[in-house]
This record gives sequence, structure tokens and C-alpha cells, in this order.
Amino acid sequence: MVTASLWLAALGPLGVLLGYCLPAMGAGATPERTNQIAGLASLINLGIAVGTAAAVAAHGGMHTGTVGSHGVGFSLYLDAVSATMFCLVSFIGVIVLRYSATYMDGDPRHVLFIRLMCLTLSAVLMLAISGNLLQFTIFFWATAMGLHRLLVFYPERPAAIFAARKKFLFSRIGDACLVVAAIVLFRVFGSLDYAVLFAKAEVLRLNGTSVSAVTVASLCLVIAGLLKSAQFPTHGWLLEVMETPTPVSALLHAGIINAGGFLVIRFADLISLSLPSMHVLAVVGGFTALFGSVVMLTQTSIKVQLACSTVAQMGFMMLECGLGAFSAAMLHIVAHSFYKAHAFLSSGSVIDIYRTSFTPSPGGKPHPLRLIFSIAGVLVVTLLFSIATGYTITAQPGVFTLAAVLLLSLIHLVANGIDERPNAYVVTRVLVMATIVAAAYFALQYGSEAVLAASLPKTQPLRGAFGVLVVAAVVGSYSMVTFLQGSVPKHQAEPRWQALYAHINNGLYVNTWANRLVLQYWPGPPPAPAPYTLPLSIGAHP
Repeated sequence: MVTASLWLAALGPLGVLLGYCLPAMGAGATPERTNQIAGLASLINLGIAVGTAAAVAAHGGMHTGTVGSHGVGFSLYLDAVSATMFCLVSFIGVIVLRYSATYMDGDPRHVLFIRLMCLTLSAVLMLAISGNLLQFTIFFWATAMGLHRLLVFYPERPAAIFAARKKFLFSRIGDACLVVAAIVLFRVFGSLDYAVLFAKAEVLRLNGTSVSAVTVASLCLVIAGLLKSAQFPTHGWLLEVMETPTPVSALLHAGIINAGGFLVIRFADLISLSLPSMHVLAVVGGFTALFGSVVMLTQTSIKVQLACSTVAQMGFMMLECGLGAFSAAMLHIVAHSFYKAHAFLSSGSVIDIYRTSFTPSPGGKPHPLRLIFSIAGVLVVTLLFSIATGYTITAQPGVFTLAAVLLLSLIHLVANGIDERPNAYVVTRVLVMATIVAAAYFALQYGSEAVLAASLPKTQPLRGAFGVLVVAAVVGSYSMVTFLQGSVPKHQAEPRWQALYAHINNGLYVNTWANRLVLQYWPGPPPAPAPYTLPLSIGAHP
């Protein structure tokens, strides 16, 4: 009875899809009527998603079985991972559609915009609850096509059109990789049904068997996930789509961009069998996280800063997956989605808030040794908490690495307290804050792992010297960036640092090379370069 009622979950995305179809059926479709249909459909879908999640919590994972043959057809698969994603996208959909109703008020293409939002949202929702790889691939493609139409919503904006073209090309490569993975897995396992794939992957894991075809399929899945998540060096399009309406940015950065991470997490049982695939995730994700974080510090546009932040956060998710911390990556998706949706929808008021809260610096002179002491202190706090909670470097490398990076963000609070107004109370208070943040972080990781334990493979321990190298490189590089961020401003007048700032501000020109390559095969007007301005201090926000 419970499994049979699972089919009702499909009514939620279907109802949102009606938000695309119904306004087109009436010749007198108005923005008010379209908003009402879309808003009601999204609310009903949210209710269905919450009810489905409650059923999963009560009865465990559920699978409808495939309407088709050999796992090729239509089916639904709901466990803790898919139910979490289903609820997450449903909630964000309600907020974004409600925001769109006001944002697009007065626009002559208001009705079309809401319809396209509903179409794209329904594709993402079906992607979350798909029960076989073929169905996943179809909705993976549908999501990309819906997003493409939203990115080119204003055809008179050449920068948006050019960015959409780059996204289109990368997406088609990702789609091809998914198709190859589906063909290979079908030949190996004889089915594309999730239940069959995951069960046979578990048999291979228990037997310690390595199958080269599974490695090939895993690498294809990883490449598709990396391309979907705008990982280096294919990240440039995400920085150039800021001319699209703000609701599109919110849905993209809080929902659609997570499809790459969701792909990797959804097929973690297969990907974790392939050590090369895990290494690719760790290396590309780790470098992208560092690259996006550093470039973000030099941007003067709020929306571009947020886009760089998304690139970095996607990199962190891939790094966590590469280090075997799949439950941590899922928690990261949830946290990032809520934060980024709010950030984009409120980006218009950020400048006013900053201006009203700005206070001049008291003019402290940071000392390198004090900064190093602060970094060492935070890392010690991280290490002690990891030992106390069992999330050590060897047992949970992904969780430990992200904890270290998270707590390094508190360094400047400590350093500023020491340099500007030396005060033991201030330093102690910030160290206590670091302790509280560390405790909350590890508690959330524990809860996430407990909730997702039945849906994901166990967190992978550190695998050989390569894993040690990745962890050391990530923690060391972010410690260095933190140190430079605190010490470089006093040297900002030096030509070498100004030159370095200019290069980083332009993303080391990687996106320029990508633009030339795209223009070679798909000629069209290139995006106009943004005017370069040097801020008052390196790393300062506008």
C-alpha cells in the first residue's frame, strides 16, 4: 500500500508542469491568473514533498518498480537522499515563484517567464525522484534545456546569450557522458533500475571486485557532474549569466547547479567503487574551490561575487565526495541552497546595508606572527574536536578538511582583535566562538550521517598517500590564502601585488581562452568586458 501510494509523489511535479501548460490554453491568460496557478501548484507540490519525506522517514526507502523492461522506463525511487532533494527544491520553488510574481510585474513577457520557471522546476523535481538512470538522463537534459530558455529570456542581451551558448555546449557533453554511462552499466548489470544498480554495486564492494567497465561508467558520471556544477575550467558561463532575471539566478544557484552534486551523491554506490573517479573529484573539486574562493575576493560586483562563491561551494561538494564524505556533501547542498537563494533574492539591498553599516578601520598594523598564531590556534581547535568526535583525518578526511576551512574563516576576527585593540577578552571570546562553531559543525555532520546512513555508502577512510596529499594541500592552501588576505593589504601600493590582483580579478584569463574556443566553433557577439577598477584595499568588498 505504501509503495503504491508512492506514485502520488509524481503528482507534485506534474502539478507544477500544469503551471506551464494551463496559461497557454487560454487566449486571455493574464499575469495574475498565471501567478495564481503557479503559486498554488508549487504549494501543493511542497505539501506532497513533505508528506513523501514523512513516509520515507516512517517506512524507509521506497521504490515503485519500473513501468517498462530491464529497468528502462518510468519509475520513482525515494530514500533519504531523494526525499531531501525533493523537499529542498520544492521549498525553493515556492519562494522563487512568489518572488518572480513581484519581480516581473509590468514586464510584457511576465506570463512566459512564469511558465518557463514552472517547466524548469518540474524537470528538476522529477530529476530528484527518478528511479532509473535513463529517466534521470532525460530529466537531466530537460533541466538544462529549461534553464537555457531562461538564460536567453532577454535576447537583446548579448552577454547572456553568449554565456548560454557556452552552457549549452558543456551541457551537451555532460549529457553524452550520461548516455555512455547508461549504456555501459546496462551491459554490465543488465538493468538501469536504481535498486538493481545499487544492490549489485554493493555485491562488488563486499567481494572487493574491480570491474573496468564500472570504472569507465563512474568516470563518465563524474565528468557529467563536474560539467553540470561549473567546475574549473568550465566555470566561466556561471559568472556571465548575471544579466538574466534575478529569480533565474536564485533558482540556478540554489537548485539547478546542485544537480551535478546530486548526480554524484545519487550514484555514490557506483562511483565509490572507482578510485580514479574519486581522485578526479578530489583534485578538480579541491582546485575549483580554491580558485573560486580567491577570485571571489577580487570581484567588485555583488552578483559576480555570489557566482564565484557558488563555483567554490560546488568545488567543496565535489571535494567532499572525492574524499568519501557523501553525507557531508548532501548537507552542504542543503545549507548552500538556502543561503544562496536568500543571497540572490536580497542582493539588491546588500549595497544599502553595507553603506549604512560601514565604519572606517581603526588602522591596526597586522603582524605576520600574530596571524600565524591565530591560524595555528584554529587548526588546533579543529584537530581536538575531530579527535573528540571521531571525525579524524584518517577516518573522515572530507569532514575534517571542510571543518578546517570553515574555522579558518574566523581567523580575521582573532587577528583583528589582537592587532587593532589588543584585548584578552576579545581573543578569548572569538576562540569560544570558534569552539561553538566547531561543535555545531560536527553535530550537524553526525546528524546528516545518521539520517543518510541507509542511502549512501559508509564514509570512506583516507586512501593511501594520495588522500593525505589532497587533505594537506587543501588545508595548507587555505591557510596560506588566509595569511595573505591578512598581510597583503599593507603592501597594496606595490606594483607586483597590484599586477597579481589584476590577474586574479580576471580569473587568470581561463574564461577568456574558453570564450575564444567557443567563438571559433559557434560565432556570435562576445560579451562586453566589465570595466576594471582597483578597490581601496585588496580583498575588500564593494
